[in-house]
Amino acid sequence: MRQMKVDKLGIDLLTHDPVVILKDLDGSHYLPILIGPFEATAIALALEGAPVPRPLSHDLMRTILETLGASLEQVVIHDIRDSTFFAKLLVRTNGAIQEIDTRPSDGIALALRMQAPIYVTDKIILEEATADKSAIDESEMSKFKKFLEELKPSDFNR
Repeated sequence: MRQMKVDKLGIDLLTHDPVVILKDLDGSHYLPILIGPFEATAIALALEGAPVPRPLSHDLMRTILETLGASLEQVVIHDIRDSTFFAKLLVRTNGAIQEIDTRPSDGIALALRMQAPIYVTDKIILEEATADKSAIDESEMSKFKKFLEELKPSDFNR
């Protein structure tokens, strides 16, 4: 698994839906996840630390967990099926870890409020994340370009 953090919120250019962009801690991979407008607002408020006059759903969830003596250990985005991401909350209560199914956007909004880490499985990273192009080593790129320049049709023998 790879720990991620919220890099930014934006709008998907094709669907015009809100999107949250997660970035791994070393900045080499990004994972865009389409979310709903209410979840985007909840994430934005948590990122800004903006006070709200009444608790939102994620504030209520945080208060419930804290009142019951539970802690959010981590959020794990663990699967994708039919373009839908699946996540779980790992909640510690009475010394035991409970796994609770959640939408990734709700898990992210709660994690931000409780300063809990967000993880994405390697499967998701390999299948869905995009690599940061600036992280490519320039010497490797130069070697690859030289290899391409010296390539001949005869190199493709069957």
